[in-house]
Amino acid sequence: MDLFSQAAAKDTRGAPLAERMRPRSLEEMVGQTKILGPGRALERLVARGEIPSMILWGPPGTGKTTLARALAARVDAELEVLSATMSGVKEVREVVGRADERFKFHRRRTILFIDEIHRFNKAQQDALLPHVESGRLTLIGATTENPSFEVNSALLSRTRVFVLESLEKDDLVSLLERALRDVERGLGVLGFEADRAVLEAVAELAQGDARRSLGTLEVATDLAAQAGTKTLTVEHVQEAAQHKALIYDKAGEEHYNVISAFIKSMRGSDPDAAVYWMVRMLESGEQPRFILRRMVIFASEDIGNADPRALEVAVNALHAFELVGLPEGVLPMTQAATYLATAPKSNAVIVAYGKARADVRESGSLPVPLRFRSAATGLMKSMGYGKDYKYPHEFAGNYVVERYLPDALAGRRYYEPSGNGEEKDVGERLAAWRAKS
Repeated sequence: MDLFSQAAAKDTRGAPLAERMRPRSLEEMVGQTKILGPGRALERLVARGEIPSMILWGPPGTGKTTLARALAARVDAELEVLSATMSGVKEVREVVGRADERFKFHRRRTILFIDEIHRFNKAQQDALLPHVESGRLTLIGATTENPSFEVNSALLSRTRVFVLESLEKDDLVSLLERALRDVERGLGVLGFEADRAVLEAVAELAQGDARRSLGTLEVATDLAAQAGTKTLTVEHVQEAAQHKALIYDKAGEEHYNVISAFIKSMRGSDPDAAVYWMVRMLESGEQPRFILRRMVIFASEDIGNADPRALEVAVNALHAFELVGLPEGVLPMTQAATYLATAPKSNAVIVAYGKARADVRESGSLPVPLRFRSAATGLMKSMGYGKDYKYPHEFAGNYVVERYLPDALAGRRYYEPSGNGEEKDVGERLAAWRAKS
């Protein structure tokens, strides 16, 4: 970047308020005390001048890009920015080339910030690995999606994940007050006034998103100016927001209330309510993948073997959504929600897991009976491994009376079919087998 480009980048006079008020240092950032507060993990690393490769995971407007810029400034590193929606392996290689030159001639570090890194496919993410491992650049990836699902395990193992949370109302109000007072970058020179109730209204509509809150404030001041007043009102705020937002805070109580209502509606076999709550979440900006993953979990937790196809429907809906995206992706979502709601129910799977887990934790690592151990070597065979094992396929009905649990847990029952749907047949088979033992 030449001197003229640098000067243009610093001149933000025509930029939106949110861009002008973007914090220039870690000290200017609000919120995120769980990672930046005194003694917290990232704060300790920064204090030592260490910036590891990392993934910043959080909702929109929580400061992922801002944090990357502030970290680069703190360690005097060059920040290279790529968007996963517009870049690929070619652009990454170009950044690596510049990073090599920068370090060779100026001994200056490079931080590569990739916005929406979850949109990189596997090959593109794999292309980052050698450069992250070599230390030629430090990677900071930003994502609104759970990195456990969206970032390759190989890349994830070479980075640290820091979770950014939606900003609290008080944090947003503090940010808005700063924007109203700031003469250099904010609205201070215009002389607008707003009491706390008005700023709290902006914060509530923003739902934890700093960028949205500043955008709403900027439009509200324009509306106030058109009305010939320097005093902002709640009416200005509501008009600026264009419509009253649905009450749905992705990081707060209502988020969990709505997803809970969705799950309980399916569990209660009410397809109408299930579809309603699902649409509530979608219209309020919830990530469809979050809803789909909850349906995949529900298919096993609340239906299980009462209808084994339920898991197939849920997983296929997730795959279908990945294929077509929005808006058409809502159709397989609705199909899955209604199927799950109307399927026979059973919680036998999660009950079985819970009982088995309790015994494992209480009993520890009980020895595997000798007859079930793998006799892979002659020594193992001489020690009795695999001796007297009964191969079920050699017996009538492919079943043989045997005790497979450790001796200390003989007779324990974990899986008890519900008698609903296909589990009725499963239960009858189990009862017949158990009657022979």
